[in-house]
Amino acid sequence: MPRVKDISKLRNIGIMAHIDAGKTTTTERILYYTGYLHRIGEVDDGNAFMDYMEQEKERGITITAAATTSFWKDYQINIIDTPGHVDFTAEVQRSLRVLDGAIALFCGVGGVEPQSETVWHQAEMYDVPRIAYVNKMDRLGANFENVLETMISKLKTNPVAIQIPIGAEDNFEGIIDLIKMKSIYFDDETQGLNYEEAVIPEDYRITAENYRAKMLEAVAETDDEFLRKYIEGVSLTDDEIKKGLRKGTLELRFVPVLCGSSLKNVGVQPLLDAVIDYLPSPDNIKQYQGFDVKDHEKAIIRKPLKDEPFSGLAFKILTDQFVGKLTFVRIYSGAVKIGNSVLNSFAGKQEKINKILILHANKRDEVQEATAGEIIAIPGLRFTKTGDTLCDTKHPIAYEQIHFSEPVINQAIEAKTLADQDKLLQTLEKLVDEDPTFRFNTDEESGQIIISGVGELHLEIIVDRLNREFNIPAKVGKPQVAYRETIAGEIRQEGVFDKPIGGKAQFGNVIVEMKQSQRSKGIIININIKDDIIPKKFHQAIRKGINEALQVGMNGYPVIDIEVNLAGGSFNQETSTELAYQIAASIAVKDGLRASGTLLLEPLFEVEVVSPEEYVGDIIADLNARRGRVEGINQRGMMQVIKGAAPLSEMFGYVTKLRSLSQGRAVYTMTYSHYEPAIIKNGNYF
Repeated sequence: MPRVKDISKLRNIGIMAHIDAGKTTTTERILYYTGYLHRIGEVDDGNAFMDYMEQEKERGITITAAATTSFWKDYQINIIDTPGHVDFTAEVQRSLRVLDGAIALFCGVGGVEPQSETVWHQAEMYDVPRIAYVNKMDRLGANFENVLETMISKLKTNPVAIQIPIGAEDNFEGIIDLIKMKSIYFDDETQGLNYEEAVIPEDYRITAENYRAKMLEAVAETDDEFLRKYIEGVSLTDDEIKKGLRKGTLELRFVPVLCGSSLKNVGVQPLLDAVIDYLPSPDNIKQYQGFDVKDHEKAIIRKPLKDEPFSGLAFKILTDQFVGKLTFVRIYSGAVKIGNSVLNSFAGKQEKINKILILHANKRDEVQEATAGEIIAIPGLRFTKTGDTLCDTKHPIAYEQIHFSEPVINQAIEAKTLADQDKLLQTLEKLVDEDPTFRFNTDEESGQIIISGVGELHLEIIVDRLNREFNIPAKVGKPQVAYRETIAGEIRQEGVFDKPIGGKAQFGNVIVEMKQSQRSKGIIININIKDDIIPKKFHQAIRKGINEALQVGMNGYPVIDIEVNLAGGSFNQETSTELAYQIAASIAVKDGLRASGTLLLEPLFEVEVVSPEEYVGDIIADLNARRGRVEGINQRGMMQVIKGAAPLSEMFGYVTKLRSLSQGRAVYTMTYSHYEPAIIKNGNYF
């Protein structure tokens, strides 16, 4: 398989959007037009190339972030097709962490929808340059202007149209390129493979000129020379416009916006051109910052060059029935060859590279070497988990790990036969390796295995995979809410451990101050204490003791949204040990929680329901009955959009109820928001 040697001709991109906006369909078209597929697969027919899991084919949704490589005009484009469903946000998050650019795909009818907001903000968190593609311009209710307005109002971004549609809905015919000022029409008979340029229809001339003027204004602001020409009325060349658009995109000043209909094979090739023209290559990111393995305060820089020491980030793990555990790695610097030993800087272990694979969804090509900028898969790594750094053994570095959402829903599970029970536990371990938002544990009192995830669909897919992929039929209980606790007040507490262990005296003494932290801040531990009170070498052990004590609160749930400050303590030169301080810190925290008491917290979800107007009253009444609160109602075309929030405990089975209330015409999305205190009534929590 050919691979580009020039890193400037490499693009690592993701396609991100709300569920059902057309991400997988767009990727199928890209693979067809770049010559990788000889026929187009369709999501609705269950034969899309990128959706290779059985559950994906059946449900018409994407669950895993599938990776594939394609070529367009001497450029290599590595594409990660990410899920749109909120239950699989972790797949989007880990992909954005290692990509250089992204296509934000919006439905021409729905515009900016809840999940597209979520993934947009994740892309902002990682400073990922984006271009936007308004898909489904052929659908009833499609409105290009409206999508631009929702991008401004909801995403607080600056969209710059570089194309506009010719017509919409049933009258959608093609697109107008505002750089060349030409219209483009795509041939139905060749499934859009052939297309031709023509003059802009007279009806669209003024609209096109108005949009072009806005585009030129944005381009002029990216460069002093362009600004001078713009002010003096000198025309910019097509190449200068593209240069300005690229600069503005890479500097996150604005987002170029294109349009089309992937299903109707309109607009995909110009989208590929835009990926090459405006999204970054790995060498546009001049350097990557990591930190010293022994001193996290000390920054280390790596450049995306082949002669730099090797470093990369493991961003995804997949269990494959043929090759076992596959670790997806983005190489940031240097090169890695078959036979090399590399260091996992988080685990402190060496890993042997026996195979290197380049990916095409579920098909793979083996290569001898991979270099900076590439995305590869390595089978057989023993110690590497999602978010770990792999690096040159002589030049260790650690990159910031990926942080994922905590599970909010639990379900009891057991194998249907006793013989499968051990196999079930082993398989759940593999699935935990794959999915950082999935957990499991064994309940000490009941002996039940409890699986935890971020939504009902998330756990449903897990159970389905156990049955199909691993041949373990399983029985599950009803979904349960994953409650949390936080401290009820503020308290100062001392913890002392002064006992011999194994015949050796052990002493540790700490004083902690504890209070609630801001909502959704998790656990904050501050150690601002002089070395002569407690030496620095014991601080890590104290952190460990605090974290361990917060794993189980007074009601048996993990403690979150708490701030713990190390306020004092004492030290004995002869008998103080790390273990003693760890135990002392744990004692202080547990005693403090006991003395202060804790509040039970429940997960709250943001809910958006899109419904015809006649059902709005019943839907609001039902949400109120579920302890939900309605925060606003807006109009979107012919539909009403109800926004609100509700506790997860009240939303189980909501899809069935909503279908009943709206005769199947309303749809909803739920996105985890935060934990808040559960309501107490007659001594019971609701």
